[in-house]
Amino acid sequence: MQEKPAAGRFAPSVGRIPVVDVRPVADGGRRPVRAVPGEVFEVSATVFREGHDAVAANVVLTGPDGTEGEWTPMRLLAPGTDRYAAGVRADREGDWTFRVEAWSDPVATWRRTADLKVPAGVDVELVFQEGALLLERAADAFTARERVPLTTAAHTLRDTRTAPEKRLAAACDPVVTALLNARPLRELVTRSHEFPLRVDRERALYGAWYELFPRSEGALLPAAPGTGTAAEPPRSGTLRTAAKRLEAVADMGFDVVYLPPVHPIGTTHRKGAGNTLVAGPYDPGSPWAIGSADGGHDAVHPDLGTLDDFDHFVGRAGELGLEVALDFALQCSPDHPWVTEHPEWFHRRADGSVAYAENPPKKYQDIYPLDFDTDPDGLHEECLRILRHWMAHGVRIFRVDNPHTKPVGFWERLIDAVHATDPDVLFLAEAFTRPAMLHTLARIGFHQSYTYFTWRNSKDEVESYLSELAGLGEEEQAAYLRPNLFVNTPDILHAYLQYGGRPAFAARAVLAATAGPSWGMYAGYELYENVPAGPGSEEYLHSEKYQYRPRDWEAHEAAGDSLAPLVRTLNTLRRTHPALRQLRNLRFHHTDDDAVVCFSKRDDTDWVLVVLNLDPHGVREATVSLDLPALGLDRSDTFAVYDALSGATWQWGRDNYVRLDPQQHVAHILTDGNPQP
Repeated sequence: MQEKPAAGRFAPSVGRIPVVDVRPVADGGRRPVRAVPGEVFEVSATVFREGHDAVAANVVLTGPDGTEGEWTPMRLLAPGTDRYAAGVRADREGDWTFRVEAWSDPVATWRRTADLKVPAGVDVELVFQEGALLLERAADAFTARERVPLTTAAHTLRDTRTAPEKRLAAACDPVVTALLNARPLRELVTRSHEFPLRVDRERALYGAWYELFPRSEGALLPAAPGTGTAAEPPRSGTLRTAAKRLEAVADMGFDVVYLPPVHPIGTTHRKGAGNTLVAGPYDPGSPWAIGSADGGHDAVHPDLGTLDDFDHFVGRAGELGLEVALDFALQCSPDHPWVTEHPEWFHRRADGSVAYAENPPKKYQDIYPLDFDTDPDGLHEECLRILRHWMAHGVRIFRVDNPHTKPVGFWERLIDAVHATDPDVLFLAEAFTRPAMLHTLARIGFHQSYTYFTWRNSKDEVESYLSELAGLGEEEQAAYLRPNLFVNTPDILHAYLQYGGRPAFAARAVLAATAGPSWGMYAGYELYENVPAGPGSEEYLHSEKYQYRPRDWEAHEAAGDSLAPLVRTLNTLRRTHPALRQLRNLRFHHTDDDAVVCFSKRDDTDWVLVVLNLDPHGVREATVSLDLPALGLDRSDTFAVYDALSGATWQWGRDNYVRLDPQQHVAHILTDGNPQP
């Protein structure tokens, strides 16, 4: 930054060496961009100056304690562009800043001049004298031992008995060059603004999520008609019975178990099975119709147990290495205590009634939305209290239901208040909404977001959208938006799964688990549940949102009728390969088939290459043409690859033939030739 000028003096809008269009930034630098410890992210800027003197640039990270790290040199991206970039990484959590420093590089300018004038015999001795002075100035920054090569080179430049070409070579000696690259002579150093960087814990970027309804785990349904057994009311599963399912969830390699709302459910306008408007006497209702005489958002549904039972569930999850994510749904049933205690928090229609929730064509007669404008401070304090209540019971992740139907400013204030005291608490936005809202929610504080992944199924759609999420386009959205690639939800059963059979389920799981660092699935996916409520519907038949749905997990797995083994393999690979825990390292490779997609992920220590058949109905044959430098390999290299799905090992090179039969293996997941444990 330039010094503040005295009164009446002209204040330039750019520094001595202009540094413009610094990226990544969020909201012009008003909000932080995001990273996790060890994650590489690219900082870029346009740097130039008047005339022909050489310029250079670097990035400086400043830690949460105000300590500046070693600066990272930036590289020119392409000749003539003036665009410089460098990959940097922060090593710990906290609120950081970064800046770009631009400077005139007198040594590079001198070398360029010397390369032209010395061979031409123009001003040779003057050029060498100027070079010697620069090397001696540069030597002052080094220890006595380190400066020897620099002072020796300066002495050689002044030695008129030595041939000019040898004198010039001395100044360009590799040792001298390495020293000057490490600690260059910088003039007219100009600093950009400090831009905020928030470094969250790794779970903000990386994790495998599993969604289950506790009331279905261990639920008992009445006997089917005609069996001769007296019909009894259904019995809900509980948090204690659901805790028994956690071992299987952990065995599949998941990191987070996500629970829909566990609160009391209202009876007024309760929905029946299949979202019918009239509930039967034993229909449990939708968990998102929160609140009854038994309590509101800070209570546990009596059918599920007590707060002690919730604590048991969280404790058991922790023993198995699982975190618990809880749904945070800011809406109420007509029976919620807030309706009578805080009538100002609800919008009244002209006839005095409270407006129920709608998302045309969907209607939610059992749910009242909140009015965030009549008492914003009161709602903020109550919602903060509720979050802190569940945080005190071990919840450090909240999946937020429909955040796009609430004011953005409300979320910014609430998340900032939680971050100020508990920066490890994470928020996932269930924002199936327009891009502007989805992106803005990410910018103002949400750590992760659902995306449009479910509706991207063709090769063109997959390559374009996943590249966008990885920040490979102009938007650079990966600097603030972290996607969670859910393959299904209780609301979304895509036609690709309805009609693609088991290969479709396998293909989407492979794609989500390897292309993104965070992915998720809703219970039943591993059993290939694919029957919709009706033609053209994305709702499940017998939706678990409105009824109990117990499943015989052990019988399915014993019969080999489960995707669980593949899921276990995918999550094991994710833990074994650091490259799969990153977002911005995704690179696509060319294939000559419109249903075969190929991509790689690489970090400092390893790489993973995925070749996937997106056609669940047919065998596909293709030639895969690899960008070998993207894998850290030379263009002429051949190398061994190990397929983690089939166990086969092959020799690959730039161009490779593949044949993928979806009934056997929908994909190759290739590593460097050494089978993983």
